[in-house]
Amino acid sequence: MSDDQASKLTAHLGYWLRFVSNHVSQAFARKVEARGVTVAEWVVMRDLFDIEAMAPSRLAERIGMTRGAITKLADRLIAKDLVARADDPADGRAQTLALTPAGRALVPELAALADANDDEFFGALPPEERAAITRILRGIVERRGLTRVPVD
Repeated sequence: MSDDQASKLTAHLGYWLRFVSNHVSQAFARKVEARGVTVAEWVVMRDLFDIEAMAPSRLAERIGMTRGAITKLADRLIAKDLVARADDPADGRAQTLALTPAGRALVPELAALADANDDEFFGALPPEERAAITRILRGIVERRGLTRVPVD
């Protein structure tokens, strides 16, 4: 390619991935924000849903966020009465995070919004195409060793 030539934006797979991803994630963000939480807060809540309580450091590791980011998110969720912070009974110096009853009740509602958002964007695809896209993207994640959960 000479100096006066440049590939078009639309020639890149990354362009199309980002194009779709932006629309999917922005639509989902609007849906969860209407319920009073951000996508990042939803990610924290969904991770806490399957366990009784977890140390913030462990949660940060699982989600791929910094401890400072988890602390800020936890503080916001505590202020909304969706998460509670407590002393860890096994280690008096440590703390744990857990969903409150209100947080536990909200998670299935938010999960239903995530399901509806997926269906809105991908529901018209035949099941084999959805499965192929999922397989390909998961393969990229695995081969690249990607670990940070997308939250924005």
